Amino acid sequence: MGQSLAVEAVDYTDTFIACSDDCPALVGIVPPGEESVAARTWRMIAGQPYSYTSGDVIFEVYADRRGIPTRQRASARREFYSRPRACLRSSDLAKRYGWGIHADADGRLAVIPKESPEYATLIEGRDHRSRGIAVKVVKAMRSSRK
Repeated sequence: MGQSLAVEAVDYTDTFIACSDDCPALVGIVPPGEESVAARTWRMIAGQPYSYTSGDVIFEVYADRRGIPTRQRASARREFYSRPRACLRSSDLAKRYGWGIHADADGRLAVIPKESPEYATLIEGRDHRSRGIAVKVVKAMRSSRK
């Protein structure tokens, strides 16, 4: 069975999610605690860069927090994505903690600290791992209204 439309709606390819305009962090800060969504998301992506898609990360963090057993995750994932879900543009990683999120051509993710040369290259719309491949730059959602 293929992925649902809702999963495809959270996945990005060749895209850089830059920090929101109102992100208070000047550098990438590891989210505190063990149980928060931001901390779990950061550990998953930072622990294995360019291994997971947005759909993988969003669901696995949800499933881990709810203690869904491994053997039930395939059906739980189908149920989870049977309704629209927020994408990583709403993640506190880019809204609060100073991490950009890069999705490569295969939709696999890496977190990029705001102060890094890689972030500076990606924010200009170029892939930091290759020569000049274009990436779409989108900002994370603001935490507050203007």
